[in-house]
Amino acid sequence: MKFYITTPLYYVNAKPHIGHTYTTVAADCLARFYRMREYDVFFLTGTDEHGEKIATAAEKENLTPEELADRTSQVYKDTWQKLNISYTKFIRTTEKQHEEIVKKVFLKLYEKGDVYRGEYHGYYCIHCESYVIPEDEKNPICPDCKRKVEKISEPSYFFRLSSYSEKLLKFIEESEFVKPDFRKKEVVNFIKSGLQDLSITRKNVKWGIPCPIDKNYTIYVWFDALLNYLSGIGYLYDNEIFEKYWPADIQLIGKDIMRFHHIIWPAIIMALGLPLPKTIFAHGWWIMGKEKISKSKGNVVSPDNFINEYGVDPFRYFIMREVPFGLDGEYSEGSFKKRYNSDLVNDLGNLLNRTLNLIEKKCDGIIPDTPCDDKIINLTEEVFENYKRKMEKISFSDAIEEVWKLISFLNKYLDEKAPWRETTENPDKILYSVIEGIKNSSLMLTPFIPQTVEKIFYMLGIEGKINNNTFSSINKRVPSGIKTGKREILYPRKK
Repeated sequence: MKFYITTPLYYVNAKPHIGHTYTTVAADCLARFYRMREYDVFFLTGTDEHGEKIATAAEKENLTPEELADRTSQVYKDTWQKLNISYTKFIRTTEKQHEEIVKKVFLKLYEKGDVYRGEYHGYYCIHCESYVIPEDEKNPICPDCKRKVEKISEPSYFFRLSSYSEKLLKFIEESEFVKPDFRKKEVVNFIKSGLQDLSITRKNVKWGIPCPIDKNYTIYVWFDALLNYLSGIGYLYDNEIFEKYWPADIQLIGKDIMRFHHIIWPAIIMALGLPLPKTIFAHGWWIMGKEKISKSKGNVVSPDNFINEYGVDPFRYFIMREVPFGLDGEYSEGSFKKRYNSDLVNDLGNLLNRTLNLIEKKCDGIIPDTPCDDKIINLTEEVFENYKRKMEKISFSDAIEEVWKLISFLNKYLDEKAPWRETTENPDKILYSVIEGIKNSSLMLTPFIPQTVEKIFYMLGIEGKINNNTFSSINKRVPSGIKTGKREILYPRKK
């Protein structure tokens, strides 16, 4: 089975912050989860590099748009490598292959009659790279970013978005396309309010893909960028790859770009006569002091600060665990530290350390040869089934909470059974059962904290002895008679 997942493309006018990493780490967790279920996964991410906003940002730094795009695109690649993002392809919209596909799609829709020449009159927000309708024309402000917008009037080429209103409504109401469910009403209401045809060229924006039928124009950056989801898997140039992975299974976006992805994007797909993506999931924002964390607000939270202080996996864990995916979340350094010390240091790290310490003392560091306690086997089966359902629903914090039911039980089990006492019956079985529980907890946590799980498997002595790349090892017992690895503190406590 295949699984195709995407992130939005990130603008190259600034470095990545917690908002960008949130979407990308979430996509990585899903990609890893489905790989562990032995799906053939294609994970696409990349950078959006055209448009007036990029040209303006480059000019401020005395760079060409190409130079700015090259530099910032590399920063994203470096950041994703640091965060252990396992993407299949990193696409840039300045790649020749992508630009050619955008031109071919434009021509295809023009020849079909879904793109036509007309006259645009209205407001355009440079910051949002979007045509907008301000509430007050005497003081025209973008309804999204609240910046002043300019009125433009120029000939343009339009996409017949309005003609797809009924098809869009029917599709959205009958499918799982808009997620979370509470977002659906907003999308439906916007469509019902009346869709206008979309201007998809600009006459005075030089930094963009040239229009294939009129060299006086470049193609609108959002029309260009959305098509990466097709060009990135071979549309119109590698049919074998494209037919293998299309349609997308899950596309992750921030809630601020819902209209582009839940309305314009599916309309383009309908116009091309292609199957529609199964789900586009719009997550919430990280906020600080009731304001969205963003470069425009000047309250950017860089992942580098936390990675340097705590490590990569604690950062990944926190942003996936702290807030239900889909809702806004309040960010603070205090909440990060509390989650780190409570979950990772106390619950997981301490459980592993004291269990291995007891095996060293009681069993000479050798995994004992004994059956596993049925209570732990049965709880693992229950947790694993619930965990899979939560992951399929893109409920990351709930999925982790399921795993924590097993980890909490193991801590309590160890305390109650007290295998360190001389009077305790069958301490070998107790310790083996906890080891088995740690192994299975670790397997389920692999999508979130992959580097940590590698360390755990090494310390358990089972690295390479069971398959830690798939969930098949949930049902395979830890082999007895093997020596545990060198013990170390998994996570140092932070004051």
